[in-house]
Amino acid sequence: MAILVTTLGDRTLEQITGMLPHEHVFTDIRQGEPAGFGEGAVEDVKGLVVPWLERLQEQGVNCMVECTPVGCGRRVDLMKAVSEAAKFPLVVATGIYREPWIPQWAHDATLEQLYQWMRDELNEGIGDTGVRAGWIKLSAGDDGLTEVEEKILRAAARAAGECGVTIGSHTIRGSVVLRQLDVLQEEGFSPERFVWIHTQAEGDREYHMEAAARGAWLEFDGIGGSPADEDYLELLHTAIDAGFGDQVLLSQDRGWYDPAHPDGSNFKPYTYLMEAFVPLVREAGLGGWEEQLLRVNPFRAFAR
Repeated sequence: MAILVTTLGDRTLEQITGMLPHEHVFTDIRQGEPAGFGEGAVEDVKGLVVPWLERLQEQGVNCMVECTPVGCGRRVDLMKAVSEAAKFPLVVATGIYREPWIPQWAHDATLEQLYQWMRDELNEGIGDTGVRAGWIKLSAGDDGLTEVEEKILRAAARAAGECGVTIGSHTIRGSVVLRQLDVLQEEGFSPERFVWIHTQAEGDREYHMEAAARGAWLEFDGIGGSPADEDYLELLHTAIDAGFGDQVLLSQDRGWYDPAHPDGSNFKPYTYLMEAFVPLVREAGLGGWEEQLLRVNPFRAFAR
């Protein structure tokens, strides 16, 4: 049986009413780990984030994929505290961001050591939080995989393949995504378990079609930001018309309690997609895809 591994235990599709596949609770993307990096008081984070998760539940969404990896101030203890307070399950990630955010220990580690670390976070839990990772989050630069990024990707392929989980990668350039798919297939990992995060940032849609034809998920996940809603509707139409509607994910890349802004001034609510974008989907004649896009696809993409 396919299940989501969450902060509140395993979930089946029948328990999911709606799901956002790319959001953040707590993230710190400052380079060089300056003073205060990754620091946040539990009560402050809960006070800001929990009300918006409760609002999201009122909109029919009752699960969210938290996309913060190592290198970006990942705090699973805070994610767990927020999740428990809101009674809202989160799917959290193992994995490491791209250069120059990759920590020194990952540069020094062997491929085998990285594989074992990810496997352990998937199977046994992350630190002493009692929370198991539900997927692997990576990234790659625009100019191609560096040596250490490829090492991490190969380790992820082995851990994900063994544990039956998805790999998602923040990758902007389509040519780099295709190289990532090549590496994954060299490791015996199926592209059907790969999520191209930020697909909308690649302007050449031929890359969208090629990645989808190889089996990858296309994640249009900046809704409510840039580009405009009309552009996201066009991307959605194009994917559906090409026969890839069952490989599309919609999300917002929102939230972001950021310790660089401890008052939460940069926080973006999670509610835009349901309040503003879904009505546009219906008006565009795609309402029949609502269940698939907002419940079935994200569950299938991230279920173990």
